[in-house]
Parts: sequence; structure tokens; C-alpha cells
Amino acid sequence: MWLKTWILILCHFAIVGCIKEKFVAGNNFLLKDSPAEDGSNSARGRPERAVSRGGYCRLRGCCPGRDDGCNFQYNARNAICYCDSFCTSGSPASIDCCPDFWVTCFGHPTTQPANIRTRPLQQEGCTKGGHRYGEGAIFKDNCNSCKCINNHWMCSDETCLVRPNLINQINSGSYGWKASNYSQFWGMSLQEGFSQRLGTFPPSAALLDMTPVAGNLMTEMDFPEHFVAWHEWPGWIHDPLDQRNCAASWAFSTASVAADRMAIHSKGRFTDNLSPQNLISCDTRNQYGCKGGSLNGAWSYLKNYGLVSHACYPLFWSHHPHNTCAISSIVETDGERRATHPCPNNVEPSNRLYQCSFPYRISSREASIMEEIKENGPVQAVMQVHHDFFLYKSGIYKHRRNAGGPSQSSHQSKTHSVKIVGWGVLQDTEEKRQKYWIVANSWGKTWGENGYFRILRGQNECDIENLIIATKCHF
Repeated sequence: MWLKTWILILCHFAIVGCIKEKFVAGNNFLLKDSPAEDGSNSARGRPERAVSRGGYCRLRGCCPGRDDGCNFQYNARNAICYCDSFCTSGSPASIDCCPDFWVTCFGHPTTQPANIRTRPLQQEGCTKGGHRYGEGAIFKDNCNSCKCINNHWMCSDETCLVRPNLINQINSGSYGWKASNYSQFWGMSLQEGFSQRLGTFPPSAALLDMTPVAGNLMTEMDFPEHFVAWHEWPGWIHDPLDQRNCAASWAFSTASVAADRMAIHSKGRFTDNLSPQNLISCDTRNQYGCKGGSLNGAWSYLKNYGLVSHACYPLFWSHHPHNTCAISSIVETDGERRATHPCPNNVEPSNRLYQCSFPYRISSREASIMEEIKENGPVQAVMQVHHDFFLYKSGIYKHRRNAGGPSQSSHQSKTHSVKIVGWGVLQDTEEKRQKYWIVANSWGKTWGENGYFRILRGQNECDIENLIIATKCHF
């Protein structure tokens, strides 16, 4: 009897031992080194294995310390999870406890122990200014664009035309002029400003080789301290137009100087403003309309073909193609040109063409420029535009190389043409005499001083005294 009992007991332990050995062997067969879910090996270098689906820590109980064999396949995350207390060590990003570990081992069904660190839930998308944007969202920041890629903003790095920090630096400094944040420039890069808001090609050899007219060799003292053309010839000097994002200052400055001189030389018989759009659309020989043009080409067209008034051929920004000429003409027996088509603006009856002679160059001497303006009217000037000029609001402009701005843009400049209408003198904060030119730009009357700007005189600031052009007109 006792012998049979001992035999049964021994058989039971033998069967249990075989089952346990087989189970461990099966586990060892399935062991393998698997990468963690972040693409690297386990932070603690443990082997990971694929096991059959089922429960987690409750099947084994809590395993204290470290037991690398106490792991399960966590299908919800497609990863291996552990049931030993060692799973709570390491950085929060590497915590890999099974989901029922806290309940089974610590008896906390809803909250985790305060000293246990858990992996934070990562949201997809990017944050900007306190707002959450989804993956692939595009955020516009002035002239730069940012796109949310893999939870990070990927942004372009353009130098913007309007830079608030530069405006603040100029306005808080002693530069002699003030800057402004112009809404029409917001969102544009500096390169877009150079390519769309200027448009005069560098002077050709034909202009630079012209012999300057020196005048009567008068001195600065022979002229009044202040002179402006609209006071000398009231009603005959035309206000600035707005070229907008059409790079055609070559056409705007030429037409405006010619119109002023037409009124002055005719003693007020013809006071029409001349059409820059006529030049942009019709002067196409080696000219590129709103993508740039040369001054000698513009003056040549004005001499040979003439221009109609701005009222006859206005600026069709939104619906008129710039490269289509709406005016044609023939030469009459008396040598004058006559338009053969009515005005593009059909409410304007007069399609008269106005012609001027080929231009002449004025000496760069300060007194010679003053003499020409006082005797014959405004002149055309070519200048170099730097990054800070776009922000000019008031005062006597002088480019300052240390006035902020990224280093790669602080030395850049592009050619622009403008109309000088007078001059003046101002005492600065240090009681020094500051001489200046009064100049009409072509960026509309909301820019600068009602469309005009003052710039340092007598020092060839921004090369503005290098090339001065004037003309006489036919009647």
C-alpha cells in the first residue's frame, strides 16, 4: 500500500518536471534579439521574444527584480512588454511594462504609483503660437513658409523685405530718418523686392559715354537754400504713381520727367501726365516691360513714337496684358506722329501723342544739377537701392551698413530710377547742416513722404548723382 502511494507521488513530480522542462525549452527556442519600437535595440539590452497571445502579468504574478524571460507580445503596440519590476527603470521613452503590470504588481487599478515614470503620449502635428497644426500643415510667417513634417516645422530661410527688428533699430537710433512697416511689402522677400519693385537696368555705355553738360559753372551759394519744382511751377509737376509689383521704374521715371518738362516748356499749354503703361506695353525692342528695361531705350521710344496721356492709356493692373500694345501711330506729312486708334480708356477723347528730344546728361556737380532743375525742371536720376531703403518713411535718407539686416543682404543693391524735383537744408540734432535732394519715387503716395523721399545731397549717396538725365520736348 505505502509502495503504491510513493510510486504515484514520484510519477506526479516526474510529469510536472517534464512539462516544466518542455515549457522552458519552448521559450528558449523562441528567444531572439528584437529591435525596440524606436528602431534601436532594447535600452537594457534584453532579448525579446514572440509569445503566444493571451494575458500578461496576471498569468505569472509580479516578478520582482529583473527577469528577461517574463515578457509578452503586446499586440496593441506591436512590441514586447515585460512584467518584472525592472521594466520601470531607464528613461521614460524606454519604459516597456505590460499594461496590467501596475494592477497586478501594485494593486492600483486606475492610477500609477507617483514614483513610477511612464512614457508620455505623443501627439501628431506641430505647435505654433499656442495652436496645434496637423501633419503636413503649412504655416506662413511673413515671407517664409513652414511645413509640419514628422512633428517638426521645416521652414524656409529667406530675408524678408519688412523686418520689424530692423524697423525698431532704425527708429530708436540716430540715423536721421525713420522707417515704417508697409503692408504692401509684408510677405515679400528682399529678393522679390529687388526683382519686382525696381526694374531699371544698369546704365548702358551709350548713356555713360555721353558728354555731361556742365552748365554755367555756378556754385551752390548762387542758389536758394530751398527749392522745389511744384512751388516754382504750381499745377505742372505730376505726383508719383504706383508701379506696384511691376519692375518698370525705367518707364515711370521717364514718363514723369517728360510730362513735367512738357508742361514747363509749353508754359502750361499741355499739362497731361504721360502714360508709363504706353511705354511698358509698346516699347518692346530689347525691353521687358514689368521685368525691367533700359533708360536709353525708353527715351528713344519717346523721341521716335511719343506717348499718349496717362488718362488715355491708364495702368491696367488686373486685366490688361502688359505685353500687348493698344496704341499704333503713323507719321504725318509735317513729320508729327498721329495715333491711329482711340484711347484704350474709351472715356478719354484725346489720343494725342507727345514727343521729346533725345536726352542729354547733366554733370554730377551738385551746382550743375541744381541749375538744371531750377532752369528747366525735374531731372531723372539713377540710384542704388539697398535693403533698408524699402522701409523709409521720413527724414533724410542715408544708407547705414550697420543698420541691422542679415550679413548676406546688407551689401546688396539694385538699380532704380527716380525723379529729382528740388533740394533743401536741415539742421540735424547736433546742429550740423544736412543738405538733401527732394526726390519722387514710384511706389505710390502711401510710401515715404507722400510718395517722395529726401536723400543726402552733395555726397553721391547711393550713387544718385552719378547719372543725371534731362530732355527737351517738341510742340
